[in-house]
Amino acid sequence: MFARKVLLTIAVFIFSCSIGRAVSEDKVSSLEKENAQLRQRVENLERKVDDLTKMMEAKSQPAGPAEPNKPAAPPAKPVEQVKPEGQAVQQAKLSDEDVKKILASIKQNENKKNVFSSLDVELYGMIKLDAAYDSSKISNGNYAQWVENESKNDHDSQFSMTPKQTRIDMKINGPQNEEFKTSGLVEFDFYGTDAGENKAGILLRHAYIQLDWPKDRFSILAGQTSDLISPLYPSTLNYTVNWWVGNIGYRRPQIRFTKIYALNKDVDWTIAGALVRTIGSTTNSFTTDTGKESGLPGLQARTALKFPFFGDKPTEVGFSSHWAKEELDTDIYGHHKNFYSWSYNVDITQPVNKWLAFKSELFTGQDLSTYFGGIGQGINTTTNKEIGSKGGWVAASLGPWDKWNFNVGAGVDTAYKDDVDTGGRTLNRNVFGNMIYSFDKNARVGLELSHWRTEYKGPGGAESFRAQMSFMYNF
Repeated sequence: MFARKVLLTIAVFIFSCSIGRAVSEDKVSSLEKENAQLRQRVENLERKVDDLTKMMEAKSQPAGPAEPNKPAAPPAKPVEQVKPEGQAVQQAKLSDEDVKKILASIKQNENKKNVFSSLDVELYGMIKLDAAYDSSKISNGNYAQWVENESKNDHDSQFSMTPKQTRIDMKINGPQNEEFKTSGLVEFDFYGTDAGENKAGILLRHAYIQLDWPKDRFSILAGQTSDLISPLYPSTLNYTVNWWVGNIGYRRPQIRFTKIYALNKDVDWTIAGALVRTIGSTTNSFTTDTGKESGLPGLQARTALKFPFFGDKPTEVGFSSHWAKEELDTDIYGHHKNFYSWSYNVDITQPVNKWLAFKSELFTGQDLSTYFGGIGQGINTTTNKEIGSKGGWVAASLGPWDKWNFNVGAGVDTAYKDDVDTGGRTLNRNVFGNMIYSFDKNARVGLELSHWRTEYKGPGGAESFRAQMSFMYNF
């Protein structure tokens, strides 16, 4: 049909112009944006073709009776067409007014803003199911923190299964050049507050923007992300990656500044500092936000050297520290009690060869409950004093060998006995090993075995053997 040819010519013209414009920019990111826009334009044109077809079919129908006191419209000039049966039918032509309406509609759709972002947005994440058996009751079951006191719980085995570590990430890359670039990240999982095991809640993990000056090797990060202190993690299937058992540091809102100096061609020196939102103690006895009440941000700092030592990748040794103040309103007269959280930390990354690498961290400090130290104990509300603790972890990664990866490690967290009340946790220790098989680049299955021991001040102690299987699908 003539009209369909006109519409097709317009579509080809728009498509050709758009492609020409995208190629002229000579940037892959621009081509991707143009491609997304062109897909939407083609969809719009397809809808217009459907509308055009319906319009032509309507014009081909016999005219109905004229309305009272209104003359019937003159029929459009017919074009004879012979059907296979030999019957002649009339096919309507589009009037000039119809063509103008179609062109106006196409132009209107061209001027509409695209639903696709003008930036490079990458959506990815992981679907994960964890199933775990514990020979004695462990807190909290879906993931391991410590073993409950067996003086009240004698080898009470349990089984857990959850998909809550399923994670969704959105990475945004803004316009960039050799002088300046911007980026952002939003990431969440489903370990937030929920009403039941099959009603997971959203938990915000990361949400930040980052400004980079590549030539100066300087960056500013603003938003929520991992603590600057103790930045390493052992490769565990357990969601908590040895938190409460030697690995301190979590995630919190912050403004971070990082500068990297090249001491020579093989040695880099990193200096970083952050102003951080102090998260108050989670002890139920505190009904106010002790972090906000302090009126001050927390401070974190880290310095690290990366240098060749042995192996095919450089060694990195870092030293970090934090300080934060909490304030508790102690009575109705407005009297205050201040608590101070601090830590000193060392982290080491040591690659050996292509299939073996070691990582380790050590810490000492006080009031570390919101940093996942002190075995979850920060302030003794009986004595109104901070609880001191120390610990660390070490882990080795082996592989990959064909489709197999292996990880082994151990961790320990010790809270000072004099700082905790009777029944408080004084030691938490684990030893773990896991193996992960990759079916392809996306689908994996893993098995992790670990042994846990938790000691308490006063009577009682606890041990548990944990077996965890995880199914993972990265997308």
